Amino acid sequence: MAASELYTKSARVWIPDSEEVWKSAELVKDYNNGHQSLQLMLEDGTKVEHKLDPKTKNLPHLRNPDILVGENDLTALSYLHEPAVLHNLKVRFIDSKLIYTYCGIVLVAINPYETLPIYSTDIINAYSGQNMGDMDPHIFAVAEEAYKQMARDERNQSIIVSGESGAGKTVSAKYAMRYFATVSGSASEANIEEKVLASNPIMEAIGNAKTTRNDNSSRFGKYIEIGFDNRYRIIGANMRTYLLEKSRVVFQAEEERNYHIFYQLCASAHLPELKVLKLGRANEFLYTRQGRNPVIEGVDDTKELGTTRHAFTLLGINESYQMGLFQVLAAILHLGNVEIKDRDSDSSIIPPNNSHLTSFCELVGVSYQDMSQWLCHRRLKTATETYVKAVPRLQATNSRDALSKHIYAKLFNWIVEHVNKALIANVKQHSFIGVLDIYGFETFDINSFEQFCINYANEKLQQQFNMHVFKLEQEEYMREQIPWTLIDFYDNQPCINLIEAKMGILDLLDEECKMPKGSDDSWAQKLYNTHLKTCSLFEKPRMSNRAFIIQHFADKVEYQCDAFLEKNKDTVNEDQINVLKASKFPLLVELFQDEGKATSPTGQVPGTGGRTRLSVKPDKSRDKSSKEHKKTVGCQFRNSLQMLMGTLNATTPHYVRCIKPNDVKQAFTFDPKRAVQQLRACGVLETIRISAAGFPSRWTYQEFFSRYRVLMKQKDVLPDKRLTCRNVLEKLVEDQDKYQFGKTKIFFRAGQVAYLEKLRADKLRVACIRIQKTIRCWLARKKYLRQREAAITIQRFTRGYQARCLAKFMRRTQAATIIQKYQRMCVERKRYRQKQAAALAMQRILRAYMARQKYLALVREAKVVIIQKRVRGWLARCWYKRCLRAIVYLQCCMRRMKARRELKKLKIEARSVEHFKKLNKGMENKIMQLQRKIDEQNKDSRLVIEKLASVEISYAAESEKMRTELNRLHGVEEDARNKTNQLSTLLEELERLKKELATTQKEKKTIEDWTQNYKTQMEKTVSELKEQNGSLKKEKDDLNRMIQEQSQQMTEKMTRAIAQETQQLETDLNEERSRYQNLLSEHLRLEEKYDDLKEEMASSSHISKPGHRRTDSTHSSNGSEYTYNSEYTEMEDGSRTREDVTRGLDTSLTLKLQKRLTELEQEKQSLRDELENKEDQYQRARARDDAQFKKARGAELEYESLKRQELESENKKLKHNLAEMRHSLLGDKTANVGAPGSPAYKVLLDQLNASCEELDVRKEEVLILRSQLVSQKEAFHHKVQKNCMTEPSVFAKDVSKLKDADELKQAYIGLKDTNRLLEQQLQTQRRGHDNEVESLRGELQSVKEENNRQQQLLAQNLQLPPEARIEASLQHEITRLTNENLELMPDDPAESREARVVILRRMVDLMEQLEKQDRTIRKLKKQLKVYSKRIGEMGAGQNEGQTSPGQMVEEPIHPVNIPRREKDFQGMLEYKKEDEMKLVKNLILELKPRGVAVNLIPGLPAYILFMCLRHADYVNDDQKVRTLLTSTINSIKKILKKRGDDFETVSFWLANTCRFLHCLKQYSGDEAFMKHNSVRQNEHCLSNFDLAEYRQVISDLAIQIFQQLVKCMDNILLPMIVSGMLEHETIQGVSGVKPTGLRKRTSSIADEGIYTLDSILRQLSAFHSTMCQHGTDPELIKQVVKQQFYIIGAATLNNLLLRKDMCSWSKGMQIRYNVSQLEEWLRDKGLMGWGAKETLEPLIQAAQLLQVKKKTDEDAEAICSMCQALTTAQIVKVLNLYTPVNEFEERVSVSFIRTIQTRLRDRSDSPHLLMDTKMIYPVTFPFNPSSLALETIQIPSSLNLGFLSRV
Repeated sequence: MAASELYTKSARVWIPDSEEVWKSAELVKDYNNGHQSLQLMLEDGTKVEHKLDPKTKNLPHLRNPDILVGENDLTALSYLHEPAVLHNLKVRFIDSKLIYTYCGIVLVAINPYETLPIYSTDIINAYSGQNMGDMDPHIFAVAEEAYKQMARDERNQSIIVSGESGAGKTVSAKYAMRYFATVSGSASEANIEEKVLASNPIMEAIGNAKTTRNDNSSRFGKYIEIGFDNRYRIIGANMRTYLLEKSRVVFQAEEERNYHIFYQLCASAHLPELKVLKLGRANEFLYTRQGRNPVIEGVDDTKELGTTRHAFTLLGINESYQMGLFQVLAAILHLGNVEIKDRDSDSSIIPPNNSHLTSFCELVGVSYQDMSQWLCHRRLKTATETYVKAVPRLQATNSRDALSKHIYAKLFNWIVEHVNKALIANVKQHSFIGVLDIYGFETFDINSFEQFCINYANEKLQQQFNMHVFKLEQEEYMREQIPWTLIDFYDNQPCINLIEAKMGILDLLDEECKMPKGSDDSWAQKLYNTHLKTCSLFEKPRMSNRAFIIQHFADKVEYQCDAFLEKNKDTVNEDQINVLKASKFPLLVELFQDEGKATSPTGQVPGTGGRTRLSVKPDKSRDKSSKEHKKTVGCQFRNSLQMLMGTLNATTPHYVRCIKPNDVKQAFTFDPKRAVQQLRACGVLETIRISAAGFPSRWTYQEFFSRYRVLMKQKDVLPDKRLTCRNVLEKLVEDQDKYQFGKTKIFFRAGQVAYLEKLRADKLRVACIRIQKTIRCWLARKKYLRQREAAITIQRFTRGYQARCLAKFMRRTQAATIIQKYQRMCVERKRYRQKQAAALAMQRILRAYMARQKYLALVREAKVVIIQKRVRGWLARCWYKRCLRAIVYLQCCMRRMKARRELKKLKIEARSVEHFKKLNKGMENKIMQLQRKIDEQNKDSRLVIEKLASVEISYAAESEKMRTELNRLHGVEEDARNKTNQLSTLLEELERLKKELATTQKEKKTIEDWTQNYKTQMEKTVSELKEQNGSLKKEKDDLNRMIQEQSQQMTEKMTRAIAQETQQLETDLNEERSRYQNLLSEHLRLEEKYDDLKEEMASSSHISKPGHRRTDSTHSSNGSEYTYNSEYTEMEDGSRTREDVTRGLDTSLTLKLQKRLTELEQEKQSLRDELENKEDQYQRARARDDAQFKKARGAELEYESLKRQELESENKKLKHNLAEMRHSLLGDKTANVGAPGSPAYKVLLDQLNASCEELDVRKEEVLILRSQLVSQKEAFHHKVQKNCMTEPSVFAKDVSKLKDADELKQAYIGLKDTNRLLEQQLQTQRRGHDNEVESLRGELQSVKEENNRQQQLLAQNLQLPPEARIEASLQHEITRLTNENLELMPDDPAESREARVVILRRMVDLMEQLEKQDRTIRKLKKQLKVYSKRIGEMGAGQNEGQTSPGQMVEEPIHPVNIPRREKDFQGMLEYKKEDEMKLVKNLILELKPRGVAVNLIPGLPAYILFMCLRHADYVNDDQKVRTLLTSTINSIKKILKKRGDDFETVSFWLANTCRFLHCLKQYSGDEAFMKHNSVRQNEHCLSNFDLAEYRQVISDLAIQIFQQLVKCMDNILLPMIVSGMLEHETIQGVSGVKPTGLRKRTSSIADEGIYTLDSILRQLSAFHSTMCQHGTDPELIKQVVKQQFYIIGAATLNNLLLRKDMCSWSKGMQIRYNVSQLEEWLRDKGLMGWGAKETLEPLIQAAQLLQVKKKTDEDAEAICSMCQALTTAQIVKVLNLYTPVNEFEERVSVSFIRTIQTRLRDRSDSPHLLMDTKMIYPVTFPFNPSSLALETIQIPSSLNLGFLSRV
C-alpha cells in the first residue's frame, strides 16, 4: 500500500507549529497525488491549508492510533518520528504522571520537580528478579537488568546517566546505587553499601551548586564503580571525577551560588566548634554573594552540614580532619575578601593589617608578610638572573582567584581520594557495575572552554551510543536471519577528529600554550587557517574574529576564544604555592605534597581538570622537568576521557537520558520546545531514526495471529501459525518489502502496524455496526410490543376511572349548588350588618376626635402668643447688653494698645540715652536737662495712672450692675424653661390618653372577633377531635409496629456490636500473635546468620564458586533459644551430650529469668514513679500494707515449711520401711529371696532409691521457690552496680584512644560534664537506695516477727495427722493468697478481675500439685507393698526373669512371659541412652517423608517419640527426658535447614511437630485436654514430669516450621502467579495483544514452559493433598490455604500496579474469571468460609475498577464506595495506568482522577502503594486430640528401630 493512500479524509497528521513545535490536525478531504496542499482542521475547529514543499513534496507525519499513545516503549509506536515521540512522552508525563519511558535500549527520565512515592523498598523488591520488559519503565528496572547481566554473562556493566543541568542526573544515579545496595547486600559487616550511599552527601556538598536551571546541579562528572564479589554482593566502590568547574569558586552568575559547602559553613558559623573559622553570613564574602541569592528555598544549610559531617564520620574522616577541611574552606572565603589596591599603574598593594588576610594566614598557618608579598609580586627568571616584579591590581586579583581555585581543586581531589580509600574493597573484586553521572550537551549565549570540553565528551559518548545501538540492531537481524541492509546512521567521527586529532583544536591549543607570546587571537587565526577550508564542520562567524563554530551532533555551537589559553594552562604563582607548602598546618601540606606524582586513587590520571603540577623541592632541575611534563587541562581531560571510553567499551552499557521538562521548575509542566531540544541532543531521536530505517515493529507469530485473527477467514486458519501469518500478510500487504519473516518474529516497516490496525479497526467497526443494528432492532421491537400492551392496559383502566370520576363529579356539583346558595345568603347578611355597625362607630369616633382637635388648637395658639411676647422682649434686652459690653471692651483694648505703644517709645528713648551717656561722658549738663524732662514725664504718667485707676473703678461698678442684670435674666430663662417642660408634659399626657382610647377600641373589637372566632373554633375542635380519635388509633398501631421494629433493630444492633467487639478482640489477638511470631522469625534470622558465618569460617578454604544468589543464605537454620547446637554425630559421648543439653537448658532458663527480671525492673520503676507522685497517700497507707504483706509472707513461709516438713516425714517413713524390710530379708536365712545382690533385691532397692530421689527433688523445689524472690531483688542491685562499674572503664578506653592534645582537651571537658551528670545520677540513686534500704529493713523486721509467729503455728500443725496437716497447709495458702489479693487489688475493675483470675489459677495449680504429690505417694506405697509381696512369692527360677521397667534385659526372656507382656503393653517404648542418637538419626534425620506418608499412618514419628518420652517419664529419668526432647528439637531443625526448600519435608515435619505437641497436651494430665480421651488413654498420661515449658518450646518450633513452609510455598508460587493470573489468557481472544517494542514482555499466549492458571490450581491441589497425606490438622490446612491465597492476591495486585499494559477492561475481566476459578477450587476443597476468599478482595476490587464506567461524578461515587479494600494510592495508580487495548475504549480523564482524589482525601489508609508479600498471618495450633490408642501402634521394620522395646 502506498504511503499517500493513508492520507484520506479523517486521517490525523502532525504539522509544525512555532509554539507547540508540533500540532495535531485532521484531514478534511482526501489527498491525491498532484495536490499542492492539504485541507486540515485543527483540534480547536480551525480550518487551515497546509502547503507542501514544491521541491520535496514531503507529506506531514501521520499520527499513531490512540491505542498506541502512552506506550511504555517508544519503539512500539507504528509511526516513529519526532512528533510521535514528543506526544507520547507528553501524554505519559502530564496525563498518567509517569516519568519513565523506554526508547529501545534507552530509559528516558523526565524530571517531575516533585517527590514521588515510587522509590520505596517495596518497589525495589517488586523489581528485583524481574525481566526488564515485564514491568513498567523505571530506573530500578535498568539497575536490575545491569545486575542480572553481570551475574549471568560474567561481564562488567555500566549505567550511563546523562542530561543537561536540572534534568535529574544525580538523583537517577543515586537511586541506581541505592538499588544495588538494597538487593545485593554487603559481603562484610562493614556495611559498605551504607558507605557508598554516604558518599553522595559529601560529593554534593563539595561538587554541587545552585544554577539558574537547577538548585542542586553537579558541576563535575563522576564515574562510580561499585565492586561485587563472586557471590555478587557489594564489597567496595571507587570514584573517578571529571572536569570540576573551578571557576565557580571565584565567580557566580546572577541567581546562582557557589558550592554548597561554603553556604553550609556560613549558616553554621554560630556553632561553638566553628567559631575559630571567623565566618559570618554568606553575604559578607565576595565568593558567596556574587549571585545575590544565597538561600535555596526549602533547604536548611545548617542541617545539611550536619548530614555532611555525619557522612564524613561514616567514611572514616574523623573530627580533626573535618575541622581541617573546614579551615581550608574558610580560608578560601577570607582570601576572596582580601582587598588589593592600586599603588600606581603598574603595581598594587594590600593595606597593612588586613583582617581577612590575617584570618587566612592564621587558618592555613602561613606568614602574613610572605603571602601579602607574593599576592602583589611575582618572580621572573631569565637565563642569568631572577628578579621580583610588582604586578598591577587586576593581575594581582586574578592571581588571588587562581590561588583560591587551585586550593579548592586540591581539597576536592583530597576528599575524593579519601572517599575512595574508605570505599576500597578488602577482598578481590570479581566484577563491577559503573554508574556514570556526566553533564549533557550544553549551549549558551556565551560558550567558553568549559562548554567546549563538555560537548567534546558528549561527542565521544554519542559515538559510543550510536555504535552500540547499531550493533544491537545488527544482532537482532542476524539472530532472526533477516537480510541485513546497511543502515545509514549519523557518524560523528569527523567532529571528534576535528577536536582531538593531530592538528586538531586541542592540539593547536596546546601548541599555542607553549608559545612564549601565545594569545587567544593568534590561536583563533591558526584555527581559521587550518580548518576553515578543510573541514565542513568548522565555521567562522561573520562578525567576529575571536570565535569559531563547530557543528556538533546535536546543534551548532559558537565558542568565544577569550580565556581559552588561560583556562587551558591553569597557571598558579609558584611562589604562592611555596608559601603554602611551608605552612604549619599539616592538612595543607598534605594537600600540596608530591604534586608531580599526584594520581587518582585507582592509579589512573584523575579527570578533575585544571591541576598545576609544581615540584615541592626548589631544585632547578626538578622545576625544569616538572614544567616539561606538566600537562594542560585539555590534555588531561582528553586522556581521562579516553580512559573512560575504554572502560565503557569493556562493559555492557545501559543508557538513561534525563530530560528537563521546563525551565521554571514547575511540577509536571511540559515545555515542548525544551523537550525537543534535549531529545535531539541526547540521542533519543537518533535511536528512533535508526529503528525506523529498518523494521521497527516486530511481532512473534503467535502474537500476530492472536491480534489479527479477526482479519482472517476460517479457511485461512491453518495448523501451522507461520504459514497462516504468511498467507494473510500476502493478501493484506501487497508490497513484500514492507515486512520480513524471521525465525520467531515478523518484522514490519514503519507505518505498517498502523495500517494493519486500521484494517482491524474497520473490520471490528463493521462487525460492531452489524451487531448494533440487530440488537437495536430486537430491542426496539421488544420495547414496542411492551409499550403497546402497556398502553392498552392503561387505556382500559383510564376509561373506567374517568367514567367513575364523571358520575361522582355530577353528584358533587348538584350538592355544591345547594350549599353555595344558602352559604352565600348567610355571608352577605353577615357582611352587611358588620359594615353598618362599623360605619356608625367610625362616624361617632371621628366627630369626637375633630372637636377635641379644634379645642386643643385654640388653647395652643393663645399660649404661643404669650410665650412669643415674653421671649422677644428678653431677646431685645440681651442684645442691647451684649452690644454695650462689646463697645466698652473695645474702648479698653484701644486705650491699652495706645498706652503700650507710648510705653515702648519711652523705653526706647531711655535706652538710647544711657547708650549716649556711655559714649559721651562729657555731656553731663545735657543729661541733667534730660533727667528733668524725665521727671516731668513721670509726673504726667502718674497722673495718667490715677486717671486709669478711676476709670477701672467706674468700670468695676458698671460690671457689677451688668452681672446683677445677667442673674435676673438667668432667673427669667429658668422660669421659661420650666414652663416649657410643663407644656411638653401636658402634650405627652394628651398623647397617652389618645393611645388608651385607641387601645380600648381595639380591645373591644378584639373581644368581638374572639367571640366570633371562639364559636368557629369550637365547631372545628369537635370535628378535629373526631379526626384525632381516628388518627390516634392509627398511631397506636404504628407505634406498636415501630416498637417491634425497634426491638428487632436493637437486637440486631447488639448482635452487630458484639460481633464487632469479638472481631476487634480477635484482631488484637492476631496482632499480638503476629508480633510474637515476628520476634521468633527475627531470632531465627539471627541464628541463620550466625550459623552461616560459622560455616563460612569453617569452609572458607575450600569454597567452590557459587551461582547467582540474591540473599545472604538460601536455607533456614530454624534455631531456637532453647537449643545450643544443631550439629550431631554418632560418635558423641553420652555424658558430653547430657552436659551440653544441661548447659542449653540452663541458658534457656537464664534467658527467661533475664526477661522476667527486665519485666520486674520495668514494673518496679513504674511503681516507684507512682509512689513518688503519691507519697503522702503512701505514708498513710503504709502501716496497713506492711501488715498485709507480713501476713501474706508468713502464710507463704508457713506453706513452704509445711511442705518441707511433710516431705521430710514421708521420706523418714519410707526410709524406716526400707530398713525394716532389709532387716527382715537379712533375718530370713533359709530363703534366698532377699539376699543382697539378687534380682529381686536390686529391683526393690532401685525403686526405693528412685522414690527417695523424687522426694529430694520435691524438697529442693521448695527451696528454689523460696529463693527466687530474693535472687530477683539481688539481680537488680547487681545490674545497677555493674552499670556504675562499667561506665568508667568505657571512658578509660575512649581516653586511651585519643592521640593529640586537642582531643584530650575535648575529652577532658566531656569527661567533666559526664562526671557531673553521673554525680547527679549517683545522688539520685543513693537517695532512692536509702529509701529502699529503710523500707526493706522495716519489711525484714516485720517478716521476722511474722516468721516467729508462723513457727509457733507450724509447731501446732505438726502435731496433727497427715491428712489434717495437708488441709491446714492448704488453708494457710488460701489465707495467704487472700491477703495478697487484698494487698495487690487494683482500683481498676478490669485489673481487679484479672488479678482474681491469676490468683484463682495459682490456687488451682497448687491444689493440683498437692493432688499429684498425693497420688505419687500413694503409688509408691502401693508399689512398695506389691514388691514386698512378690519377694515372698518368688521362686529361685523366676528371679532371673523379672526386670524393672527402667532397665534393659540382659538375659533371654522366658517364652511363657511373652503373651503376658503383650497383654499388659502400656504404649511405651524403651531404649538405652546410648541408642538415643541412633533413634534420632533413623527416625528424623534419615527418614524419607514420601514413603512414611504413603505407607504408614500419619504422624507415626510423633507417636514413636512420645512413646519413648512416656517411658522416660515412667522411670522418672529427668535427664533422659531432657536429652530426648532437646535431641528431637535440634534434629528437626537440622533436617529443615538441610532440606528446607522441599515442601514435602517441611509439611511432613510440621504435621508431626503439631501431632507431638497435641500428644504432650493430650497426655499431660490436665483436665482441659482430657475431655475427649478414653479411659485407657487417661491411664497413659504422664505421671512424673510437667512438660508445659517444653510444650511452649515445641509450639515455637511449629511456628518456625510454619514460616518455613510459607517461604517454601512463596518460592514455588511466585514464579507462577504473574504468568498464570495476569499474562496467560484463560479466556482466549478477550484481550488483544498490543505492540511492545524492543523491550519484549513475557508472552501472554500459551506457549510451552510458561505457567497458566491451571498450573497454579494444580500446585495448590498438590499442596493440599500433600498436607492431607501427612495428617496435618484441618485447622492448620485452612491457615496455610489462607496464606497461599494472600500471596496470590498480593503478588498479582502488586504486578498489576506496576504494569501499564495490564490495566485494561479485558484484563479486568480476565482477572475476575481467574478469581472465580480460585473460588471454585475453594468450594471443591470445602475451604470457602475460612477467610481465604477475603484475602483476594483487593484484587477483585482492582479488577472491578478496570471494568466499571469512569466518566461522571456518579461513577466516581460508585468507585469510592466499591473500592474499600484498596488504598487511595492504589485506586489513583490503577486509574492513571488504565490503557485501552482497542480504540472503542476510552481513556480516563485527568479531571475524573482529580475528582476521585478529592473524594478520597479524608480516607485514612496506608500510604504504601504495594501490598506486603512478605506478610505472614499469625498461626495458631488448636488442640486436636487423637483417637488412636498408643498400645495399638506397630513399628514397621523399614524404620530400623529394632533397638526399641515395647513396654
